[in-house]
Amino acid sequence: MTLKEFYEIHDKEINQAISSALKEDRVYNDVTTKLLLSSNTGDKKLNAVLLCKEDCILAGLEIFKKVYRQIDKKAVFKSYSKDGDRLKKGTKILEVKTSLRNLLIGERTALNFLQRMSGAATLTHTFVKKLKYKDAKILHTRKTTPNFRVFEVAAVKTGGGDFHRLNLASSVMIKDNHMLSLGNMNDVMEYLLSKKISLKLKHKFEIEVKTSEELDTVIKYGKGIVKVVMLDNFHPAKLSKAISLLKLNGFKIEVSGGINLRNFTKYQRKGIDYYSIGSLTHSYKSADFSLEF
Repeated sequence: MTLKEFYEIHDKEINQAISSALKEDRVYNDVTTKLLLSSNTGDKKLNAVLLCKEDCILAGLEIFKKVYRQIDKKAVFKSYSKDGDRLKKGTKILEVKTSLRNLLIGERTALNFLQRMSGAATLTHTFVKKLKYKDAKILHTRKTTPNFRVFEVAAVKTGGGDFHRLNLASSVMIKDNHMLSLGNMNDVMEYLLSKKISLKLKHKFEIEVKTSEELDTVIKYGKGIVKVVMLDNFHPAKLSKAISLLKLNGFKIEVSGGINLRNFTKYQRKGIDYYSIGSLTHSYKSADFSLEF
């Protein structure tokens, strides 16, 4: 799925989230702006300039525009950059023309989206640049900020990563706690086979394995059911053997658990299809921007 397609699919959700953020900030009851600006002063049209204040990957520029369009449908924008661009400190990104009042009340909400999304995109891009085998993909996880997931995963895509499981309805992913509910991996595979799950699949089917024993069970019984095997918290020394066995039997391979910029190189192996990295959406640092007018 492209970023454009993602935005189109989630357009209603995005607009609702922006509306909620504007309500949270009580933008139409800005007591400071009401106190200081007369009607004539507040209605005066101005051009404000969006500036980048540190090197980063730009993400969320279209969301920034959507914030101001919710406040003023006639707001006019002139863009000098686009989402996905590598920006240098001091880059002039965009000009927005609307009333002084609108600029003041929308500034913080618009910047909040832009700064966080650009931070996540920048961290993702850093991982992508470190990929040794370019056919592998960097994926987000569901470790996202509540009610901000649609923006954070869009930022991951903007930074060069790819979409993974967006929510619990997106795909089947059997994890350790699911296994415990049935007993162990053998019990899970017996259940799946007894129900002829492979005949009913409508979603991508993934299963998490934590030990060599669980891996052997999935390889033995999972063909035709499991599409992706997640090697979760596998020690780097055990990866090569697991990858060889999985590839020989036609499984896609995902590696996850404890991966960060310091140890990423140790986890990279030829044959791994996906690296899912929680820090992309739970440990990024917001990028710095300012709106000058």
